[in-house]
Amino acid sequence: MFRLTERDQRLSLDTAAARTLATTTKSVPQTSEISPRWLLRVLPWVDVPGGTYRVNRRLTYPVGGGRVSFTGAGARFRVIPPSLAELPPLHGYTDVPVLETLAGLFEQRDYTSGEVIVRAGDPAEGLLLVAHGKVTVRQAGAYGDSVVRATLSTGDHAGADLLAPRDGPGDGRGDGPGDGLPQPGGRWPVTLRAATTTCAVLFLPWAAFRTVAGRSPSLEARLARHQARPARPLTRHGEAAIEVAAGHTGEPTLPGTFADYDPGPREYPLSVSQAVLRVHTRVADLFSDPMDQTGEQLRLTIEAVREAQERELVNNRDFGLLHNADPRQRVTTRTGPPTPDDLDELLCRRKKSRYFLAHPAAIAAFGRQCNRGGVHPEPVEVDGRMVPAWRGVPILPCDKIPISRHGTTSILVLRTGEADQGVVGLRQTGVPGEREPGLSVRSTGIDARAVASYLVSAYYSAAVLVPDALGVLDDVELCDPGVTP
Repeated sequence: MFRLTERDQRLSLDTAAARTLATTTKSVPQTSEISPRWLLRVLPWVDVPGGTYRVNRRLTYPVGGGRVSFTGAGARFRVIPPSLAELPPLHGYTDVPVLETLAGLFEQRDYTSGEVIVRAGDPAEGLLLVAHGKVTVRQAGAYGDSVVRATLSTGDHAGADLLAPRDGPGDGRGDGPGDGLPQPGGRWPVTLRAATTTCAVLFLPWAAFRTVAGRSPSLEARLARHQARPARPLTRHGEAAIEVAAGHTGEPTLPGTFADYDPGPREYPLSVSQAVLRVHTRVADLFSDPMDQTGEQLRLTIEAVREAQERELVNNRDFGLLHNADPRQRVTTRTGPPTPDDLDELLCRRKKSRYFLAHPAAIAAFGRQCNRGGVHPEPVEVDGRMVPAWRGVPILPCDKIPISRHGTTSILVLRTGEADQGVVGLRQTGVPGEREPGLSVRSTGIDARAVASYLVSAYYSAAVLVPDALGVLDDVELCDPGVTP
């Protein structure tokens, strides 16, 4: 039996046939890689004609204070010896055999949540390193209650500041001869309590430390330099003080002073992100209507280079913001997820905070904590867009901030601009073939296969002018403890 098809039953030309005579309207090539790149947009950029930017500061006496690193096998942890040089007494010490000896003397002690590690007033018998978990630092308040002063996390230490000074007895902390070695008699001024279910602390007795130092002249000399008082008084920021007379009457002799400079200022050479784009001349010549094939290839390549630029500005170990925050400007969350209290802790450590920078998942976690506490922060406008904010400081998303395999990340807060001694971006304008500020596109010719090549280069870096211009909140958990994501 013969049946009419749908095509035979139609009374007019169908759309599929009509499209053979029609021209489509096309979009430009799309890509999921493009992000808002807020960091590149909000950083004030400084032109660096010489390719290197030098940050001059007042003379600052280094005190160490970085985080110690560990290796772990199951539930057992061991100090990575070179990282002991992050401790204030050993800052800059490079005698690896001695550091290996010290690392082997640490004893591991495990605690459960709420268990006291040391109590205020107890004898300070050694140095403590937090190898795993969190520890709360508690101190007696003004009205006899216990208040949390800080939270220590993996890599933090306690007790290094209890070394007796070289002047020996008389300060209430030591009764030894003042030979620059740890002395008995010091007392813990605070109570340390485990804040997580499992907490591992490595303990080094001062007696063992003293034995190693007594056998190592280089370590004994390093401790002596650490405990020697600087020739000039210091400010609370560790800078050589400028003496000023104030509140006086009459005609007293005014103090003579000067502002001392850091003799070894840090220099930031410009880094580079590059790519070589290849386009066959036949494609560029014959298939560039209605869109320029070379132009679209360059556009997508430039976007990828800019994404790499922002990733480096966050994560590069030489100049990236995550790795260049001063240890004293790094704090850890109190409970795990980011709370308003945690962001307040970041804000109170600096003035004129301009922006928070956080992974979108961290912003969502902060929003959940605000909802749980009945707090509803008002958004603010940045470059014509409404973004979340806390205390009026915008919280900008940045997917370049990494998330660890444990589900933790970091939140940054920045003060920006040279005028405010903040964080600045560095670039050089006017480079050959400049397509955008600090980015150039240069033709490198056509090879024997008729393939044209273009070199795309972006030159950049970032500088933190003073330590408190950048703060980092570490150990930010993206899921509530005990809640399965």
